[in-house]
Amino acid sequence: MFRAHKLALAWMLAFGAGSVAHAAGPKAEVIHWWTSGGESAAVRKLADAYRAAGGVWVDTAIAGSEQARAVAISRVAGGNPPTAAQFNTSKQFLDVIEEGMLNNVDDVAAKEHWDSTLPEPIRDVIKVHGHYYAVPIDIHMPTWIWYSKAAFKKAGITREPATMDELFAALDKLKAAGLVPLAHGGQSWQENIVFMAVLANVGGKDLYLSVFRDRDPRAIRSSAFRNVLLAFKRLRGYTDAAAPGRNWNDATAMLISGRAGVQIMGDWVKGEFNAARQVAGKDYGCIAGFGPKTPYLIQGDAFIFPKTDNPDTLKAQKLLASVIVAPATQIEFSRLKGSVPVRSDLDASRMDACAQAGMAIMKDRARHVGNGEVYLTPAQNGDLADVLTAYWNSAMPVEKAQQGIAAALQN
Repeated sequence: MFRAHKLALAWMLAFGAGSVAHAAGPKAEVIHWWTSGGESAAVRKLADAYRAAGGVWVDTAIAGSEQARAVAISRVAGGNPPTAAQFNTSKQFLDVIEEGMLNNVDDVAAKEHWDSTLPEPIRDVIKVHGHYYAVPIDIHMPTWIWYSKAAFKKAGITREPATMDELFAALDKLKAAGLVPLAHGGQSWQENIVFMAVLANVGGKDLYLSVFRDRDPRAIRSSAFRNVLLAFKRLRGYTDAAAPGRNWNDATAMLISGRAGVQIMGDWVKGEFNAARQVAGKDYGCIAGFGPKTPYLIQGDAFIFPKTDNPDTLKAQKLLASVIVAPATQIEFSRLKGSVPVRSDLDASRMDACAQAGMAIMKDRARHVGNGEVYLTPAQNGDLADVLTAYWNSAMPVEKAQQGIAAALQN
């Protein structure tokens, strides 16, 4: 009787465990680098949506985009891949595609009509050899100019800068008022963003594309590009002594507290403003560009799905892909992340004032350009960042910076 009881109990436990595993739904381990306050709130919305769809979300958050990508690639190459991993919509995962290590998402692309609806800078990097290899979740513009309304008021700045010269004048007033004019994190990727902002606003679309897309040595050595570099370097004089090594969200906190006036950074900073309960247009302002022809730089986040034959993992990947592109997910995620949805058919009324401005600009395809990583390989982007950081932090002559950039982009 005792042995029969044990056998019955074992059968019940096995049967129950099987039922629980089945009821739990497809499990997705997701690697990402969304670890700041606003980012964490946004990714929780994505996880909640996946769970509501019947899945099990396993969160693998790794601080730092480079570190997270390195872990993801190492695990894919090592045969222990996650279900999905975050990358930027760029050439960051091109090598993994070429090695045949990713599942394509052509079924999602066809259903969502990506050939005709996605912005060209995003479509061109996630579609390789006729197949789509990533699901974009958002669109970020990395070169917004943010300002604290409280700091501007203290400095006596009565209207939003409309030109680069007016921005410099505002920075001078902030400095005279005893505030940090430009909140900046002295990290190479942040200096790269400031450079792209100056190139877009001072150089315009033609020069921007000549440098990044065409990598034209004549454009890089031109007097117009020299003026861009001089304006870029001039901005360093408005940063504080504690800027080197500062994280971007800590720089944003300086605007939130009113200790600093301006930050040049992507629209993900709105996640920090949201977490601090600050309101766009009331507590802070945002400038997408000086003038209606300023190029609108497009980047964003996407998930790649490592190749697998495991039916449960495939099911999880397909469910996650469908959740990502769902209208409700797009809206809720972007509202907290600070981005704009990658879908163009959504109601903008629930978005904040800055997001609504971005969504309106996105309707003008003539203003669409990619950020630097869309046009450059990771190696070229790294070499460019090295030159820009050296120029930013030293007495390097502008002509030497031009030569260095020309060499970096030809490698």
